[in-house]
Amino acid sequence: MSLRYEKADNLLQLALEMQAARRGLSLQDIQERFSVGRRTAMRMRDAIMRNFPQALEVDTGDKSKRWRIPSGVLDRMVSFSADELADLETAIQMVKGAGQPDRAERLENMRGKLRALIPPDVARRTEPDIDALLEAEGFAMRPGPRPRVPGAVMIELRDAVKACLKAEIDYRNRRNGTLNTRLVHPYGFLFGHRNYLVAYHEHPKANKVALFSLSNIEGVRLLDDYFVREPDFRLADFAARSFGVYQQDPYEVIWKFTPDAAKTAAEFEFHPTQEMETVEDGSLIVRFHAASDLEMAWHLYMWGDKVEVLAPESLKAMVADFRPSWPALP
Repeated sequence: MSLRYEKADNLLQLALEMQAARRGLSLQDIQERFSVGRRTAMRMRDAIMRNFPQALEVDTGDKSKRWRIPSGVLDRMVSFSADELADLETAIQMVKGAGQPDRAERLENMRGKLRALIPPDVARRTEPDIDALLEAEGFAMRPGPRPRVPGAVMIELRDAVKACLKAEIDYRNRRNGTLNTRLVHPYGFLFGHRNYLVAYHEHPKANKVALFSLSNIEGVRLLDDYFVREPDFRLADFAARSFGVYQQDPYEVIWKFTPDAAKTAAEFEFHPTQEMETVEDGSLIVRFHAASDLEMAWHLYMWGDKVEVLAPESLKAMVADFRPSWPALP
């Protein structure tokens, strides 16, 4: 795309976002959204004001000035490309595959509303492109194991998260099969090879944030009692403590990949805290801080004898006898 067309694209996108933003956009918003300097942001704003005289300054009480375009001005200019619709289809398939049927249903409803806005002739032209993109990107049909989560359970828990309502869950213990009632403060969810509720467990022997497998929750009852979230709790920080989802105190992890696997390994983000170092013989050293030996062992099995665990000793011992010699990495 030429620089001239890119500027036109940016101005059109800015106009659409100025109409969508109820509080308007500031110069700082424009800088961050389009990765430009303040002078360029001012020129973009001025271009919008020249071409859309309906644009107005919004009084929000902020120190910085904000501008917006009234609703309806750009409605006829709004359209959806095949790439955008294909990304939405991909998102639907991904959340279905992650065992989140309620979220997939909401996205499907949104897809229907968007398609209702598309003129029939445009829809006919874009549908073949959407199918081609989905097929090319591997989401048309991707079989594989995934955990099942009852839709009613997710709906109730999401309501509890949004309203900060305490909940009683009927939880099946995976080890002994007993069904117990747990009083929890639902904070959020972690999705992966297994899906978990992250919640504060209110119990004299617990009183801490814990994980509950969603597939083991057989019933949910919301209470007429509110909770206050732990002020310092952040779901992203909680998740980053572990290599997967199991929670322990993080420790230093060091893996060494052989020279023939180093290039492939360098393309991975094993953990947000990772540091990589290429040594003289072409090997790759990966360091990060996390926990959960078992989940690391599950992942390392795919690398076979192409990786050596240097730390911690517990993980090194766990994988020592389980390093298959797989065929050469592609």
